[in-house]
Amino acid sequence: MDILNESVRTEKALRQLADLIDRHAPSNGTHPTAIPGLSLLRAIDSTLRLDSVYKPSICVVAQGTKTATAAGETYRYDPSTYLVTGVELPVFGSIVEASPDVPYLSLKLGFETDLVLEVAKHADTPLVDASPTSGIAVNRTSADLLEALVRLMRLLDAPGEIPFMAPLILREIVYRTFQDDQGAILYPFAAIGSHAHGIAQAIRLINRQFDRPLPVEQLARSANMSASAFHKHFKRITAMSPLQYQKTVRLQEARRLMLSEAVPASDAAFRVGYESPSQFSREYARMYGKPPARDRRELSPANRA
Repeated sequence: MDILNESVRTEKALRQLADLIDRHAPSNGTHPTAIPGLSLLRAIDSTLRLDSVYKPSICVVAQGTKTATAAGETYRYDPSTYLVTGVELPVFGSIVEASPDVPYLSLKLGFETDLVLEVAKHADTPLVDASPTSGIAVNRTSADLLEALVRLMRLLDAPGEIPFMAPLILREIVYRTFQDDQGAILYPFAAIGSHAHGIAQAIRLINRQFDRPLPVEQLARSANMSASAFHKHFKRITAMSPLQYQKTVRLQEARRLMLSEAVPASDAAFRVGYESPSQFSREYARMYGKPPARDRRELSPANRA
């Protein structure tokens, strides 16, 4: 490959991607789009913290820098790299580089399991390892991937073409992801019968029913594993026990309810499955460094203006 040509293509595609995101995400925050699974993010300072459960997806930065903490590790990515997650993981994201003059601009694109499996059948990259050590990785950004993302973003200016063209470009993007260093991380979690797929099934159950008691035995059955094997594989992939994972998802959702929907802390606690407000407050402060009521007060729009 011509390294110089690759560099020129990459820089050109990044400029185009930044211009498209800048235009379609004109205000601070996250912007859903008409393309299924695609959302855009703009931030003008580094105070915006984004905690959520990332589904199988890629996150590509066109401008600025971000860190994501998940599965016991912190990942830093910028226009030269991108984040890929193969399974639903609680992620603690922080914007590192952003300003009003040079805002942080990025996109997140989620993938359905069926699409991953379909593309994997035709990928020329070996996808035999069904036991990933983690559900998240950082890959080096390629010109091929960026150019495909530019074509996808341009569909936002031609919405009538989205139903036909978007699925075709999505297939290419998944294929390009498979070609990268750790791109095959998507495959094991979609491959029926693998340990990773079993863990993905249990994780999906936790995320759908996080407000209910979920015994490890029930989760292990959903993954078709013994309780001991399930616990081992779950912790290897998420760096958390099933109980810690559920607790993290609960607290993230409670925080979202308080900050986005102005739900009082006590109500948020009960809505995510806590029976004891004092236990909720202790665990919330342990995760976010301050009690829920204070966190909500300090991060309210009025105090951030």
